[in-house]
Amino acid sequence: MTGPEVKRKLTAILSADVKGYSRLMGEDEESTVRRLKEDKDAITGLVSRHRGRVIDATGDNLMAEFASAVDAVECAVGIQEELGAKNAGLPDDRKMEFRIGINVGDVIIDGNQIYGDGVNTAARLQELAEGNGVCISGTVYDQIEGKLKLDYEFLGEKTVKNIKKPVRAYCVGKNLGSRPASMAPELPDKPSIAVLPFVNVNGDPRQDYLSDGITEHLITDLSKISSLFVIASNSAFTYKGKAVKVEQVGQELGVRYVLEGSVQRAGERIRITAQLVDAMSGYHIWGERYDRDIGDIFSLQDDVTEKIIAALRVKVEKAEIQRVLRKPTESLRAYDYALRGRAYMYNMTKEQNVRARKMLQKAIELDPHFAGAYAGLGWTYFQDWTHRWDQNPASLDTAIELGRKAIAVDPSLPSAYRLLAECHSWKREYEQAIAEIETAIALDPNDAENYAELSITLVWVDRPEEAIVQMEKAMRLNPYYPVTYLFGLGLAQSMMQKHEEAVATLRKVLARAPDLLWAHVVLAVVFARANQIEEARAELAEVSRIDPDYSLDAMEIIPFKDHTFAGEMAKVLRNVKLTE
Repeated sequence: MTGPEVKRKLTAILSADVKGYSRLMGEDEESTVRRLKEDKDAITGLVSRHRGRVIDATGDNLMAEFASAVDAVECAVGIQEELGAKNAGLPDDRKMEFRIGINVGDVIIDGNQIYGDGVNTAARLQELAEGNGVCISGTVYDQIEGKLKLDYEFLGEKTVKNIKKPVRAYCVGKNLGSRPASMAPELPDKPSIAVLPFVNVNGDPRQDYLSDGITEHLITDLSKISSLFVIASNSAFTYKGKAVKVEQVGQELGVRYVLEGSVQRAGERIRITAQLVDAMSGYHIWGERYDRDIGDIFSLQDDVTEKIIAALRVKVEKAEIQRVLRKPTESLRAYDYALRGRAYMYNMTKEQNVRARKMLQKAIELDPHFAGAYAGLGWTYFQDWTHRWDQNPASLDTAIELGRKAIAVDPSLPSAYRLLAECHSWKREYEQAIAEIETAIALDPNDAENYAELSITLVWVDRPEEAIVQMEKAMRLNPYYPVTYLFGLGLAQSMMQKHEEAVATLRKVLARAPDLLWAHVVLAVVFARANQIEEARAELAEVSRIDPDYSLDAMEIIPFKDHTFAGEMAKVLRNVKLTE
């Protein structure tokens, strides 16, 4: 008589635990338990959305299995991005960081549980991972290589506890220190540069607005030079606070030159150091230290810009240099308020938007001819309208009025034209919107946001093929682009009924922003058109989870020029009886 047959299967196993969990519990047990439950719920949701299954979630550990190694890795990266965003505002000693290990192996099935070396290896790889990191085995790497646009760092063959043979191990994620050359963007056909965030030497986070503002100012000025290729500030600021080599930055961003520096303020004096480095050779092309009165900050920034242009030996049109050297304001106090306002506005919350508005209003009171402050104030009203923070339909008109004021003061201010373009799009004034954003691009040919705005406007007017070209330009200028770029790309692909491409792009969107309602809606439309009814239903179930009161009639607010298009999208879903 023989025993019961042992059931086996090949599966991808994800193992996660919390780094320093005992310390967190010892310092604040109640808060740690609450946060652990919230994070585990978020992880469980991501596992489900990536077609996985949680098989164990005791203590601070969690284990899940997937039929696909690609799904497992995409899920892991999505987990770390979501939880990393939650940790961003916390002090280091209160961050709850998960370590994740992934392995593909043969396992024994026992009811809902799985056992074997495949599981043990995943757990050991988890121990090799850093906090907020992902470590995969060589078998996983072999299956996902070339299928995911991620960075990989080979850690070598690791001898791990209770596993006989050494295990090939890789770190995987985004923005890692060693990107394979095959994944690095190609160098542009003109001098290319990234300006890294200048270091705030004072160490007081309250002074970050000044060093960040100087960095932004330099990026903005260099962007106006059409003979340069300048990486967007969004991507440059991903390196803030990190110790990186310029060679690494050059490879990851696809640029030849890197500018780095520091800022130190002492009362009414300011010291700025800057150096321009060839990222391919590591050779220092130019460097200088400036000790000036704070009142000389504008001429100091212009001096740095001019030295970079001279060092790169690029041709600059007369109109471009005039725009670059134009003083934003005669009032240093107004400039200081504007910098503070911009820092608040970038936080994208209702409360911070209110603070930003107060700062920008003070800047205008001090200098009624400060064009940049008018444009910034206009953006606060636009954010109010788009996020429905104040429920005031007049906010959009106020934003337009402020944008026009900014242009009346300074007709060469690109951000004011982009503000008007956004507003006109939502007012369905498409020709005006396209004209405004094309003016912004002419004035600032390196601003990724301009190309992204043009792309989404082209989507609204049913020109998705052109929209994709413009969004790809935005992505190249801003390699660590925001999720909105991906959503715009996925929307354009869905309009062209590029089923596989749209699904892949929108999946990436949801890996980074699982609760982005419109991404679920568009993905449901894509599946419904392909007659993948169950998949479409699953996406609409997510829509209901995110917003139980959501109605397909809400699609009518999307500013498509062809009013029937949104209605047709809703009809596609209704026709397969996905809604009541």
